[in-house]
Amino acid sequence: MTVTVRTEGIGPSAVFALPWLAADELGYFAEEGIAVEFVRNRAEQVLTEPVADHELVDSVRNHVPFEEGQVDLYRACEWGQIRRAHDSRRGAKIIGKRSSVAVMALLAAPGSEYTHPQTLANAPVAVSFHNGNHYSAIQMLEGFLEQDEIKAVGYHTIDGYRAVLEGEAAVVALAEPWITLAEKQGFQKVIETHYAGLELAAPDFDPAVYAACNRAIGRAVTAINADKRSYLHYLIDSLPEEFNGVITPDDFHLPRLRYVEPEPYTRLEFEKAYSWMRRWGLIEPGSRYEDLVVEASGLDAAR
Repeated sequence: MTVTVRTEGIGPSAVFALPWLAADELGYFAEEGIAVEFVRNRAEQVLTEPVADHELVDSVRNHVPFEEGQVDLYRACEWGQIRRAHDSRRGAKIIGKRSSVAVMALLAAPGSEYTHPQTLANAPVAVSFHNGNHYSAIQMLEGFLEQDEIKAVGYHTIDGYRAVLEGEAAVVALAEPWITLAEKQGFQKVIETHYAGLELAAPDFDPAVYAACNRAIGRAVTAINADKRSYLHYLIDSLPEEFNGVITPDDFHLPRLRYVEPEPYTRLEFEKAYSWMRRWGLIEPGSRYEDLVVEASGLDAAR
C-alpha cells in the first residue's frame, strides 16, 4: 500500500526541503511505499508596506495550506515553528528536526557604510517576521548591540532586497539562494550564521509514516552531501523570474549548504529556544514541551 504525504517543497522553501526533493527524485520515497505531493506555500497576509511591529504580522505567514488541511507537514526555523505550534488553529505539533541546517546572512548594498554589526545600531534591518531571518538576525546582532538598538522591520524577502538597494533599509536578512544572488550583484556581507529548523505535522500524522519518510531523507542527505552541485537547480529555480539567468551553480559557496540526518527535537533544545523567545517578547508564556512536541515521533525506528 502506498501512503501519500503532502508537504511544502517548491518555491521559496526549496533550500529547506532539498532532502525531500532529492529523495523523491531518487526514488527513495517510492521504495518506502510513500508518494509525496509537494504543495506551494501561500500566505493570506500580504505586506504592502514595511511593518515595524512583529505583533502585527501573522506567525503562520506563508504556511496557510497547512492550517487549511492541504499539507501534512512542513519545515521552517526552530523559533518560528515553536511559535506556529503555539498559535496553530489546526493543532500542529513539532515532530522532529529538519535535515536542512540553514544559513542566514545580513547583507548591505554595494559600497554601503554598513560594514560590520556595530554599524547597524538603530538602523533598519529588513527581515521576514516570524521566519528564520527574523529570529536569526536578532541572534546575530545581540552579541554586538543593545536590545533597543536592534531595529527589525518586516518585509517580504524581495521587497527587503529592493529596500536595501534603494537605501530604505541598511541590510536585509537572506538565506540561500538569495545570498549567492546578492553577492553576485555586489552586496557586501555584514555577518552570517547557521541555525536549526523543525518540522511541524498535523495532529493525526502517523509517526510510523514519518519514520519511513526519514529513512528516505537520510539516504537523500548522503546523496546531496556527496554531490551538492547536482541539486542546485532546485535552489536557482526558486528565485523570482526577474532573476532568471543571473546565477549559476558555479556561483555557490557549497560549504554554506549543510544537510544532516533527521533527529528528534529534545526538551533541552526546546527550553533554551523558548526561554530566548520569551526574553525577546516573541511568544506568550505558558507553553510546555509536551504541549507542542510529539515526543514519540518514530525517529528511532528510522535508524
